[in-house]
Amino acid sequence: FWDERAQTFEIQALTPIQDPVEMGMTLPELETRLAQKSYYPGLFAAAFGDPAITADRIGKALAQFVRSLVSITSRYDQGRAMVANFNQPFPNFTAQENQGKTLFLMPPQNGGAGCGGCHATEAFVNEQRGPMNNGLDADTSADQGAFETFGTPNFQGSFKVPSLRNVGVRAPYMHDGRFATLAEVVEHYNSGVQPHPNLDNRLRLPNGNPIRLNLSAAQKQALVAFMNTLTDSAFLSDPRYSDPFPPAGCGGAAECIFADGFE
Repeated sequence: FWDERAQTFEIQALTPIQDPVEMGMTLPELETRLAQKSYYPGLFAAAFGDPAITADRIGKALAQFVRSLVSITSRYDQGRAMVANFNQPFPNFTAQENQGKTLFLMPPQNGGAGCGGCHATEAFVNEQRGPMNNGLDADTSADQGAFETFGTPNFQGSFKVPSLRNVGVRAPYMHDGRFATLAEVVEHYNSGVQPHPNLDNRLRLPNGNPIRLNLSAAQKQALVAFMNTLTDSAFLSDPRYSDPFPPAGCGGAAECIFADGFE
């Protein structure tokens, strides 16, 4: 969740099901509904040793599926495997993409954009656990972020730092979807960071004011080009993560779903 309220994938998996503004279902209702489907008892037996369908098992099954969603075959990954050091130019990148990578990594005080300060590691996610304020609004009284969940004052207007893997196909952007394109996101960090009291220090100047990157049009385009190298087409088209239900020619029969048996 954007406020990081869930401590495990298992908790995260079951929470939307029970949320009144999402699926609005109790866990006993969920158990009953799945048990009424002809194919689920067999799947639960294959996974857990017997056909009992429980909320605990549903959470575990969903969590294990989520854990399998690992993207490692993007053009970025291919380029990373070709060099010993992340800072080296990637042979499979264009000049623009390599420029964007350099800007992504380089801190603002050295002329870069500093994106890697928050979107770090090979997952491009925050190493330091906890929500952060990225200066979307100076006044967050109407959208208090993680403060609404935890009541911690420095969480006011703060949100999870998401991974940038496959970010090019995940529009709209930010927790509230306010930006339609990556170019708009880059422009926010370039010129639009707001002076919130909890603004992360990495987005501040030494005097405490919001940072202004003053990137050129070409530099902003290069950043977007680099982020698009994180798109993993093989992962996105992998049939293991596609719709498990029958195609139109299957007639809608549940038996079509698992015609080849369980694996």
